Amino acid sequence: MFGVVGIPVTSFANRAVSFGVRFFAFHNEQSAGYAASAYGYLTGRPGLLLTVSGPGCVHGLAGLSNAMANTWPMVMISGSCDQSDAGRGDFQELDQLEAVKPFSKFSVRAKDIKDIPNCVVQVLDWAVSGRPGGCYLDLPTDVLHQTLTESEAEELLASAIDGADRKLIGTEIARSEIERAAELLKKAERPLIVFGKGAAYARAETELKKLVERTGIPFLPTPMGKGLLPDTHELAASAARSLAIGKCDVALVVGARLNWLLHFGEPPKWSKDVKFILVDVSKDEIELRKPHVGVVGDAKRALELLNVQIKDDPFCFARNHPWVEGISKKAKDNVSRMEAQLAKDVVPFNFLTPMRIIRDAISGMGSPAPIVVSEGANTMDVGRSVLVQSEPRTRLDAGTWGTMGVGLGYCIAAAVAEPDRLVVAVEGDSGFGFSAMEVEVEALSHHSFSHCFWFLCATLVFTFASYQMCLSLCLYEMTYLTGVIQYCLESLFRSLIRVIRFMCLITL
Repeated sequence: MFGVVGIPVTSFANRAVSFGVRFFAFHNEQSAGYAASAYGYLTGRPGLLLTVSGPGCVHGLAGLSNAMANTWPMVMISGSCDQSDAGRGDFQELDQLEAVKPFSKFSVRAKDIKDIPNCVVQVLDWAVSGRPGGCYLDLPTDVLHQTLTESEAEELLASAIDGADRKLIGTEIARSEIERAAELLKKAERPLIVFGKGAAYARAETELKKLVERTGIPFLPTPMGKGLLPDTHELAASAARSLAIGKCDVALVVGARLNWLLHFGEPPKWSKDVKFILVDVSKDEIELRKPHVGVVGDAKRALELLNVQIKDDPFCFARNHPWVEGISKKAKDNVSRMEAQLAKDVVPFNFLTPMRIIRDAISGMGSPAPIVVSEGANTMDVGRSVLVQSEPRTRLDAGTWGTMGVGLGYCIAAAVAEPDRLVVAVEGDSGFGFSAMEVEVEALSHHSFSHCFWFLCATLVFTFASYQMCLSLCLYEMTYLTGVIQYCLESLFRSLIRVIRFMCLITL
């Protein structure tokens, strides 16, 4: 559970901790909400955000809306004013159910202590059912002060669990649409497989690998789909993105929406004649996009069925097929040009020099691969091209909503969800500034966050195990310095490049 305690939820948090719930106390509900949303994505279980009433609830809407936009499971729990004082100007009074409506899949208020078990089961079920998202539970002050016996509580809990609406959980996939999808891919001349974080959330990496290697079709991940298949895979089309989406005639899109990140699936980025096969857990999404073939259901299950269908009626694009060969050649050419730029030691730093150092350090870690958290406009954009993802769910960034300020919350969530992985934050100075004080949460919870690296484009901070080395490098401000000061700092930067390389080798 992530959050900020205060009236009226302090005793609630204390009781939760006494029953073994891990509680991470943040400085601001915004960052705590981002942590809860990322935790839901990484684990597949709803992350919990606890806030106080009124302003605390409003601050928590940042995390709740982020979960909504990215379709990650999360539950926000807020205290609220005494029900008998509603409308009278009570302390931090707000119609919180109305406030959360635009940002939640489902919201409910427990009007009596006996309602709480049913309410909890409802928000947890709704958060993970169908397309995941954020849900809201409102706990008025008077309800938090009510009591009942332990036997009554156990009876209410059992009744709530038994009465849960399990029909919310899944959707049966239409086999006829799977057959149509397989046939369309088989007849395509220039097919492309596109996948996003929805496929990552569904743990569909094994099925994707089978499909790609069985059919020989090039693939393109969205930014947070990176790592489901390694960026270095010979059929990866990321470095030839414009060619891939501009010339493909059939695109299988799995767990990714045809929104701004994919140019809405429209010309001029896409061919006007492209036929989309859209696999999405939401029927509404299929009806909105109107693809040539729409498969409603879980990405992993849909790909399992598609692999079976193709196995029974196989086809495969050879590596020397003109389409595959063209994508491969374009990708290699673009990678070579990028590597030529990365090979240069630029002083003062540009974005590429530190990114190369960071990339090489991360690559040297091997498996399990670190989780990379990246935000900041230029930092994130350059990092998306330079930093290499080799394992699933190892990249967290601004996501569908382009949210800045998520970095620290995401880092904490990643360290909690994946304690065996290194967490690497690659942050722009502005993005870091949104939530920089949350570093203290990590410092106070050192048992969870002892293996973290921090790389910032304006402030490089390295943290590893029991020691720290902090290097403040005011990079872009370099252009404003003149004379002797500039000369001295340029010399310092040259030395620091060598120091960073040396320290990376020593620590990694």
